[in-house]
Amino acid sequence: MATALVIIDVQEAMFLQPTPPHHGPAVVSRIANLLARARADKVPVYFVRHDGGPNDDFERGTPSWQIHAPIAPLAGEPIVEKRYPSAFHETGFDELLKRDGIDRLVICGMQTEYCVDSTCRAAFGLGYKIVLVSDAHTTFDSPVLSSGQIRSHHNQTLGGSFVECVPTLEVAF
Repeated sequence: MATALVIIDVQEAMFLQPTPPHHGPAVVSRIANLLARARADKVPVYFVRHDGGPNDDFERGTPSWQIHAPIAPLAGEPIVEKRYPSAFHETGFDELLKRDGIDRLVICGMQTEYCVDSTCRAAFGLGYKIVLVSDAHTTFDSPVLSSGQIRSHHNQTLGGSFVECVPTLEVAF
């Protein structure tokens, strides 16, 4: 089984919002830890980046569209560009992973209830084994739930049914 690390939408725009992401610096630190371990173990890393279109915080080519500096991709690390919540919808990501012989994904990133959730569910539907890093994805408060509640809910909902939820320090590549 060939494993890859997938980092979803950890872009500068996420850190320019009026309210910061839930435990943002700690989550970025955990993602940086995963990234360093994956690189050291020669595990492929795929970044996913959202393009929100013209005049959006995630407009292609703008500074806020870039991958967050502390976890910036190295030359040659693929960046999957997307326009929808799922990293698989109209992107060619599935074909890229299959070409590279990947069948197990370690997923982390932003936003829990949108792109992380959608990507996990799509990957499951495509037959991938998925590890959701339970403490390395985050989001913002909603009018209904706090960001912490959203993350806990998604770990509970996705865990066991669609993904294996594992904290950063227990992730095995």
